[in-house]
Amino acid sequence: MPKDRAPTRIQKKNRAAILEAALNVFSAHGFRGATVDQIAAEAGLSKPNLLYYFPSKEAIHTALLSGLLDTWLAPLHELDADGDPMEEILSYIRRKLQMSRELPRESRLFANELVQGAPRIHEALSNDLKALVDEKTAILTQWMDEGKIARLHPYHLVFSIWALTQHYADFDVQVRAILGDEDPFDGAEPFIDTLYRKLLTP
Repeated sequence: MPKDRAPTRIQKKNRAAILEAALNVFSAHGFRGATVDQIAAEAGLSKPNLLYYFPSKEAIHTALLSGLLDTWLAPLHELDADGDPMEEILSYIRRKLQMSRELPRESRLFANELVQGAPRIHEALSNDLKALVDEKTAILTQWMDEGKIARLHPYHLVFSIWALTQHYADFDVQVRAILGDEDPFDGAEPFIDTLYRKLLTP
């Protein structure tokens, strides 16, 4: 889309529609399985109209991932070194679980990108994400040194939180097939809360 002037209301609406449609298509089919034609049809636009806003499928995918990474990092940013260690960690876990509940398509989009080797966000993972995780694991290590939480490998503690909470979005079909009519999040939060409370108690 031309950048020499501010976008009109219609242009903003169309761009948002394209990104929303692309989120549906990419989360369902992955980057390789998705096509510009599918995204245009989902957005209710012609292919030439879509290409006015984004020159390629990769440009759409990159725009989605750029916004998603900020969203994904936000819960970890909130981990406060001055707070109660147990409650800070459990609150982080609850925020991550809530994201899986409210943003399952975004979670699957992110997971698909990682499975493919993260070609479009590898630099961000190696820089922004790593710097943030290094900062927060230093806080976890300090709490462990002070005897406020049990001593565990801080990085693997973070990885386990990601794996447990994001499972409910990335493997939603499997989880719901097993649980039937039960909302998986009704049981997930108390189970994960109990698990980590016991794990982290010195």
